[in-house]
Amino acid sequence: MKTVMRLALAAALAAGALAVPNAGAKVTDRENKRKGTVDVQLLALNDFHGNLEPPQGSSGRIGTTNAGGAEFLATHIRRLEATNPNNTLVVSAGDLIGASPLLSALFHDEPTIEAMNEIGLDLNAVGNHEFDEGADELLRMQYGGCHPTDGCQDGDDFAGADFRFLAANVVYKATGKPIFAPYRIHTFERGAKVAFIGMTLENTPEIVTPSGIAHLQFLDEADTVNSLLPEIKKKGAESVVVLLHEGGVGGGGINECPNVSGPIVDIANRMDDEVDAIVSGHTHQAYNCVIDGKVVTSASSFGRLVTDIDMTIDRASGEITQIAANNVIASRDVDRFAPITALIERYRELAAPLANRVIGTITTDITRANNAAGESALGDVIADAQHFATAPADLGGAVMAFMNPGGIRAELIYAPSKSEAPGEVTYEEAFTVQPFGNSLVTMTLTGAQIETLLEQQWQSATTTRILQVSSGFTYTWDASRAIGDKVDPSSIKLHGVTIDPAAGYRVTVNSFLADGGDGFTVLKEGTNRLGGDVDLDALEKYMQATSPVAPGPQNRITRVN
Repeated sequence: MKTVMRLALAAALAAGALAVPNAGAKVTDRENKRKGTVDVQLLALNDFHGNLEPPQGSSGRIGTTNAGGAEFLATHIRRLEATNPNNTLVVSAGDLIGASPLLSALFHDEPTIEAMNEIGLDLNAVGNHEFDEGADELLRMQYGGCHPTDGCQDGDDFAGADFRFLAANVVYKATGKPIFAPYRIHTFERGAKVAFIGMTLENTPEIVTPSGIAHLQFLDEADTVNSLLPEIKKKGAESVVVLLHEGGVGGGGINECPNVSGPIVDIANRMDDEVDAIVSGHTHQAYNCVIDGKVVTSASSFGRLVTDIDMTIDRASGEITQIAANNVIASRDVDRFAPITALIERYRELAAPLANRVIGTITTDITRANNAAGESALGDVIADAQHFATAPADLGGAVMAFMNPGGIRAELIYAPSKSEAPGEVTYEEAFTVQPFGNSLVTMTLTGAQIETLLEQQWQSATTTRILQVSSGFTYTWDASRAIGDKVDPSSIKLHGVTIDPAAGYRVTVNSFLADGGDGFTVLKEGTNRLGGDVDLDALEKYMQATSPVAPGPQNRITRVN
């Protein structure tokens, strides 16, 4: 039966059934009772990252439409819920928290959890950024309690999440048991059951600080889902949706998927055909796909989209007979949701003394947009700031610095976003760029290890992370050469002099990289380590000393072919 229905579903999808009909065209409840079916609606998010206030610049738009902000997102979700008030679930595919703007991060992301409680979120699959402050802090997000170091910063206790975290493929090494429930079966009206399996990407240990998750194991995504299906079937759920914090690149518009690529393709293909839909994330892309007969969606990031997934479930078989998905822009031309407005205003008042402090000025926008070689103007500035903070002999004696691109989360915008004068950069704006609170580490690497570091920027055909480099360090890489041999050793120079493979060089990176994060394992071999400032403090000192700061020149890395 499942195979027959899947073939029919695939044919319908191929014929263009991905667009959701408007609310007025939805099948009425009376018709469903006659047909023996139940209409179920899922409203899906991913990669919210604590963006309670509308994101700035290109991060706050979908095309030319201003989008995002929890007050507006909540209103859109409520309007969509009203089209099926008795059979709607709000779900998330991870990274609700972590890498958050100051308004949320200053309070250890408690405001985001409280906002999602107001929105009515039901389920959230853990993402890699949920582990930014370690597993114990993530457990606190679920169950509540004051922060172990900072206490209850807002003056009252933190109750935790009303929604449930799911973590099917994150298990304790000692016991093999998952850190949260692996799945949840929800029973809708008239007994219609849908199982939701939630998980993060298997490679999470490579992109979070290892020490906070050393006692956890992250399992293969598809294998984990497939292993759970017999148990789920025994509990009477024939319809299965996976909330997966891993994704791909779809290309095209927000409801298109012409050439999907990335990890999600292999994962979807390896998942059993009993899986009906995958709500994905991690790549911050917007797409609406069908892969191996499964509907696969992603709602961009920062609450700018909501994916409306409508499913018709046959009561007799429990199977999904129809499914349609539609990415809806969470535009800002709707009313603000008052409870979240009040929440934001409360935390904004608490954060204001720190948030509004001016730390420097810029001459124009400084963006994180990469050139063909993978270098960004903002990446240049941040690497220079980290070198500046550790160049003095008593602070490390660094001769170069490297910054991971994934740690640059926003841009510095010249035009005032609130009340500051043009060109002024506030602490809040700088924090939004570098929200992780990593400390700087200066170490000694040989020239040969520096070459290895550069080669580790290419870890697979689909995973490339070009490190941002400080002034005076240059090299050339060849896109046509094989992984492990992309960098010309003779091109690796410091102030125009080719580095010596046998010589030692003092190198600064952040603590995430120093611990082998993002797959740069050679950095764990660095010797004579010296800790330094928090990365954001280094940026502040650099801006105070050099303002007005101009965009980096983007001429340190050269690509050929």
